[in-house]
Amino acid sequence: MIPRRSFLRTAGLGLTASLSAGARPASSQEPSAEKPFRKAIKIGMAPRNLPLVERFKLIKACGFEGVDMDSPNDLPLDEVLRAQEESGLIIHGCVCSTHWASPLSHPDPEVRAKTIAGMTTAMEDCKAYGGTTVLLVPAVVNAEISYADAYQRSQAEIRTLLPKAEETGVTIAFENVWNNFLLSPLEFARYIDEFESDRVGAYFDIGNVVRYGWPEHWVTALGDRIVKLDVKEYSREIMMDEGTGKGFNVPLGEGSVDWPAVRQALDSVGYRGWATAELRGGDADYLKDIAARMDRCFGMA
Repeated sequence: MIPRRSFLRTAGLGLTASLSAGARPASSQEPSAEKPFRKAIKIGMAPRNLPLVERFKLIKACGFEGVDMDSPNDLPLDEVLRAQEESGLIIHGCVCSTHWASPLSHPDPEVRAKTIAGMTTAMEDCKAYGGTTVLLVPAVVNAEISYADAYQRSQAEIRTLLPKAEETGVTIAFENVWNNFLLSPLEFARYIDEFESDRVGAYFDIGNVVRYGWPEHWVTALGDRIVKLDVKEYSREIMMDEGTGKGFNVPLGEGSVDWPAVRQALDSVGYRGWATAELRGGDADYLKDIAARMDRCFGMA
């Protein structure tokens, strides 16, 4: 495999070489020496009935430093920037909001074009917010879309996005999800390396691999290709008793993830940066509990 350059790890920390004027300085995303992981949540986990600025303030008050926004969205830019400024919450990245409905593996180029447009908007939004990554589900495999076609089509489409990624200074971060694609960490690593670009990497979801593997093995295999982490729990016992999807119905830190082993693996590959909870939403008490559980899982309590 092609050796990864050190930039890929620093992209996960928000240490891009430069950001254009108007973006939040990348240095604001550095973890501290005492705490190598910075806690964040997905914006959808905060109560949706609150104005954006109040949602941001609540997230901050519950113990999180950052948030991952959905994009494209219908939020005015000035409203987002005001919420960020008034709350002190960091928008560390965005999640593409079109990749499931219009996957880059779809046989119809017009369908794929919707996510190319969505990713373009998301990278522009991410730059404007001062973030460093856009999370992308790179492809979907199903009865109508073969694995080989998904691999070829998605890579071809993503290559068209690389100039925009270079222009914006934003890294395209592929998430491992239940999409029947990139089912091995070695294949995931190869898929990333074949782009020969420092503007792609892995947005590694810890809980998503427990169904068919061990997160710590994936971490060591992916190494410094990991630019950010999604955090969730999974129980193999519940999976066996109640079904695969039910395996997520377990509190963070009480399932099958071996968190000390995950921490050791992350340390071994030098990962320092954002860890973002991707769980169901809830009120302030619930979010505070998630923050406390993340501290325990990552050894920061």
